[in-house]
Amino acid sequence: MDIRKIDETLSVAPQISVQDVAEIARLGFRTLVANRPDREEPGQPAMADIEAAAREHGLEWVFLPVESGNITDEDVDQFAPMIRNADKPVLAFCRSGTRCTVLWALSAARETQPEEILSKAHRAGYDITGLIPRLAQQAGKH
Repeated sequence: MDIRKIDETLSVAPQISVQDVAEIARLGFRTLVANRPDREEPGQPAMADIEAAAREHGLEWVFLPVESGNITDEDVDQFAPMIRNADKPVLAFCRSGTRCTVLWALSAARETQPEEILSKAHRAGYDITGLIPRLAQQAGKH
């Protein structure tokens, strides 16, 4: 399992397994967020199975599927309040962790300077410099 810390409240990861959920809970995460649609690719664990494991281990579960490469403003509008109100720390996952990072970055742009967002993403191993125009656009949505 490759957990990458964005900040004190949010970490992201590539696809997790049902067996990973116990470790996620042991590490102290309180909310598990799935940003990957069910059946996006063959062999992917069913979200219902991950949800059941999350609940079994006392984690809050949020299923907010987002199409890879097509994150809309509506997706960001759903992600922003969810992440703000979630029990923290939060672990969000998708296929590679990039989608979760982009959702976080675009929602954070409404309150945080782009340089800080880019720096946090870079420290977590994600280059999101291509998002700079969208970060600026989101900044206008305070």
